[in-house]
Amino acid sequence: MNIAMAAPGKNIHPHKFTLWVAIGSIVMMFAGLTSAYIIKRNLANWVQFDLPVLFYYSTAVIIVSSLTIWFSQKALAIKDMPKYRQWLLVTLILGIVFVTCQTVGFMQLWNAGVTLQKNVAFSFLYVIVGLHALHVVGGVIAMLVMYLKGFSRKERIYSSVPISLMSTYWHFVDLLWIYLLIFLILIR
Repeated sequence: MNIAMAAPGKNIHPHKFTLWVAIGSIVMMFAGLTSAYIIKRNLANWVQFDLPVLFYYSTAVIIVSSLTIWFSQKALAIKDMPKYRQWLLVTLILGIVFVTCQTVGFMQLWNAGVTLQKNVAFSFLYVIVGLHALHVVGGVIAMLVMYLKGFSRKERIYSSVPISLMSTYWHFVDLLWIYLLIFLILIR
């Protein structure tokens, strides 16, 4: 009888496994939404729209934030807590700027008449981009908690798991936004 066993030292941390399951679920959700968008855009009353310029600026912001969280992760790896906190704070601020740009972009759309009641195309835009923004807000909240814990005098063991999880999640929402932006540009 053959028994498959994991090689010693090759086990995945339970939190990392949970994160990857969550990312898989999020991917499936957005795959379903973008698939429905493609099907629904063939309706006769589908209205094309232009994305607000702020969505492009927010893209640059979230890409830069992926770099800053990477710097934060590297700083923690060498136990440079001031740099870790500094880069985490910059990432946190950039996350807030991203969500602010998205919110102002939506306000511009709404003021231009792109409202949920006008057309199903607009509803899809609000749902897809809004759900992504909610995932970014969740990341910002988690990052705020990590930032505040970075000042704790109680924790002297600097585990790399939280920043590794946060970094993975943050890179994921970054890539997801780039995918969604390209999708919304190409599939109108």
